[in-house]
Amino acid sequence: MKVKVKGESREGNQEHGSSPLTFTFTFTLLALLAARLAAAATYTIVDTAQVRAYDNTQEVPYPKPGEPFCGQDAQYEGNAPSYRDNGDGTVSDLVTGLMWVRDPGEKKTFEQAIAGASKCSVGGHDDWRLPTIKELYSLILFSGTDPDPRSANSARQKPFINTDVFAFRYGDPARNERTIDSQYATCTKYVSTTMQGNETMFGVNFADGRIKGYPAGSARGRREKTYYVMYVRGNPAYGKNDFHDNGDGTITDKATGLVWQKADSGKGMSWQEALAYAEGLTLAGHSDWRLPNAKELQSLVDYTRAPAVTHSPAIDPIFQTTNLAGGEYPYFWSSTTHLDGPFNRQGTAAVYVAFGRALGWMQFPPGWGEYRHLDVHGAGAQRSDPKSGDPAAFPHGRGPQGDEIRISNYVRPVRSIDAESVRLVQPDVMPLPVTARRPQGPAGRPGMGEPPGPGFPPGMRPGPGMKRPPPRRPRW
Repeated sequence: MKVKVKGESREGNQEHGSSPLTFTFTFTLLALLAARLAAAATYTIVDTAQVRAYDNTQEVPYPKPGEPFCGQDAQYEGNAPSYRDNGDGTVSDLVTGLMWVRDPGEKKTFEQAIAGASKCSVGGHDDWRLPTIKELYSLILFSGTDPDPRSANSARQKPFINTDVFAFRYGDPARNERTIDSQYATCTKYVSTTMQGNETMFGVNFADGRIKGYPAGSARGRREKTYYVMYVRGNPAYGKNDFHDNGDGTITDKATGLVWQKADSGKGMSWQEALAYAEGLTLAGHSDWRLPNAKELQSLVDYTRAPAVTHSPAIDPIFQTTNLAGGEYPYFWSSTTHLDGPFNRQGTAAVYVAFGRALGWMQFPPGWGEYRHLDVHGAGAQRSDPKSGDPAAFPHGRGPQGDEIRISNYVRPVRSIDAESVRLVQPDVMPLPVTARRPQGPAGRPGMGEPPGPGFPPGMRPGPGMKRPPPRRPRW
């Protein structure tokens, strides 16, 4: 369930003639109906846990309707992440119905990851499986911070997964690994290839908050890559869409409870423009459209499709997707900010999903050879782009694989079937000053302090439908 945060109050409704008793009864009835609809969904999208708002560069107070940057991830409340540590090496996700192995243990090759599922007996269960990319992505939280990919220092970084219940490790410098070498394997293989013909598996990196295609065997000239592995069991329907064309320019996914615009925006735009486009859309008699968050948007990916194999984008053909020059397809903006860089400039990038080839610029030989424009991460990858700026400033992309920078990305708005069932008062969330975000380190030197968490007391985890309290604010 994803509901719009409204600036309404009970007093406001009473002024329109509703008694407190009537209002309470109606609110409760609608809330129960919403919960029943959410429970009926087989592919419930877990919220991203992003609770702070950003402009193109930094944190800002929640924008009001009609103001720039209104409608971003933090302003919508979904199915709050909720877990139970079973005390036997397993963790139950109370939203998705999936059970996970708590500790991934030592890294494995892709073949070892597949073979290990049938041998796993954690918690006394014998039906473990290697997760699909959609199952594993359900665990990602965009309260994490993206470290420098070249760094070997993970001090004061925050992973993109709940470390209260799951064991997590950054890359080990003693093994010649980077901080971001914390990729997790899935059973979802790319139907095409990446780089120069590499067999590829889609994985989630909980260190830097991305989905990328990784080698599913020995890459040319390199030893076989290894991954962390978290086996899963339960809810075999999770990640399977159930699309229905409503005949009015919209598509309903009964599995997730989301309704999508059938066509895309037809043109690229900046992140700020994408938010405004979705918030301002009126379609099929509804005006509560919004820009999807990262996890909602990724739910649309059809990993059985790829331009080089099916001659289509990685999405069900029930949707209409713009064709770009050269047989390419758009990247699509999400409403989720990707926290990257120093804390006083962490709002510069936003998450997108590539429904066509996830292109990058690679040098062959590495480091000094000719640049080649390749599918480096696969159709269905989730990466991030600057929210604004000139793509020409990135002639060979950025990051270890030279991720292509477009900035002018496309939009596919979404709404929830039960979007009007609950209305919440907008929480009073204010940005932290730079001094609060970066406390003084040893000897008075500025530190890289971690942003405050979502505001729950230690040991408390929200259940489905529970409203998040306002994040902690500095005392000044």
